[in-house]
Amino acid sequence: MPKPFLILQLRPEDAAADNEFQAILRHGGLRPDEVERVRLVLQPFPGVALERYAGIIVGGSPYEVSTPEREKRNAQRAIEEGFRGLLERVVREDFPFLGCCSGCGLLGSFAGAPVTRTYPEPVGGATIRLTSEGREDPLLRGFPDEFRVLVGHKESCETAPPGAVLLAENDACPVQMFRVGENVYATQFHPEGDPEGFAVRIDVYQHYGYFPPERANELLEAVKDEHTPVPQAMLARFVERYRRG
Repeated sequence: MPKPFLILQLRPEDAAADNEFQAILRHGGLRPDEVERVRLVLQPFPGVALERYAGIIVGGSPYEVSTPEREKRNAQRAIEEGFRGLLERVVREDFPFLGCCSGCGLLGSFAGAPVTRTYPEPVGGATIRLTSEGREDPLLRGFPDEFRVLVGHKESCETAPPGAVLLAENDACPVQMFRVGENVYATQFHPEGDPEGFAVRIDVYQHYGYFPPERANELLEAVKDEHTPVPQAMLARFVERYRRG
């Protein structure tokens, strides 16, 4: 039997988590029987036997690594502690991993990047550009030098981690995608993002400080016209590359 992909989700909100999961399946080209889904807010952080999986995909969340420790909820502390142990093995074994948005902050922080609130991006579309290394990366090779993505975050990596390869950037947020080793990736943007999913997130998170609540309808109108085939194709390429082992 082919190995499944492990999808780790951090969102406490059911509507946002369910929509994110379905988007990962749809844009990643994954069937439900090809994945194992774990919602980390609903259970203790699992012991992950890496050899059981083809790869790991981590979604977003309302948690921020940069939140002062005394202000973090117990659930967030438990998740971050679990990731420290998991990422130690992932990086050591160069195991296929794709951390999206919150997954970028978790990997970046673990690998030594400063994760701060210096470069936030409002919820919606943004244009990013590939670095010279990004143009040669297996997940990005052949894609346009610049393309649209969907973003929305209060924190990000100020720089790529020491020894990591910066793959994509823009003026608003200098670290949009990086790689550690050959197989461990992180994106500040949401490769699974689409207008339907971001409409759900705008509704769910309108009082979480990502944007003034009175702008929700304006953001919903703006996101309807976003078209982001390149990041979605990158997600599918990650799946296809590691599905084959």
